[in-house]
Amino acid sequence: MGTLGRAIYAVGFWIRETGQAMDRLGSRLQGNYLFQEQLSRHRTLMNLFDKVPAVDKSAFVAPSASLIGDVHVGSNSSIWYGCVLRGDVNSISIGTGTNIQDNSLVHVAKSNLSGKVLPTSIGNNVTVGHSAVLHGCTVEDETFVGMGATLLDGVVLEKQAMVAAGALVRQNTRIPSGEVWGGNPAKFLRKLTEEEISFISQSAINYSNLAQAHAAENAKSLDGVEFEKVLRKKFARRDEEYDSMLGVVRETPTQLAVPDNAKTPKAA
Repeated sequence: MGTLGRAIYAVGFWIRETGQAMDRLGSRLQGNYLFQEQLSRHRTLMNLFDKVPAVDKSAFVAPSASLIGDVHVGSNSSIWYGCVLRGDVNSISIGTGTNIQDNSLVHVAKSNLSGKVLPTSIGNNVTVGHSAVLHGCTVEDETFVGMGATLLDGVVLEKQAMVAAGALVRQNTRIPSGEVWGGNPAKFLRKLTEEEISFISQSAINYSNLAQAHAAENAKSLDGVEFEKVLRKKFARRDEEYDSMLGVVRETPTQLAVPDNAKTPKAA
């Protein structure tokens, strides 16, 4: 990016920051009437009347995710791209070290046919696979919900249990600890092996670490991104995926030298 490009970018940044600041000030002045605003735009965290999402500072929430209303996310948990957690008529709680993967939906129920109040509670070190649907259910610690699975109202997934990908778990079903359930409707398939139980815990750790990398990448400034592009041009002729297809192994320098035409991004 040349000098002119940087100047234009800086002016645009100042204008946007000023606009956002004015928007926040206007929202404060509107107070309790803020929800009547007609302008609709994506917000990662959105209050609903007096219900405000509470997210631990160490948790990662992807920019395209939506947390609405009474939603609590614990430390080192991650809410991935395209997820919707809607705590409007009841609450959603997510423990520590849990990952809710891309395009998953978590919702609640004010009551069901039996008159029960049904928040959604997800415990610690839980993995919820891509595009899963959790509705008014309880998911205990160290459990695994497969991709595309659906857990309906009143379902209880006990500690160290697993729901297979694509399964539909009917209302008020309790899945005992150490079991795998799958199918439509979901039924008992078999007992989990010791390796699978260990995998559930390791999966949560892996996603917690991966979330830190995504959080760092999302936090980078434009200058930082442009600086890394220059380094890649200098030290990598092809990306890793291209190299792996060709079976090429390239040596990565232990310490990258800064090219002459690159400027170190300013510290925030």
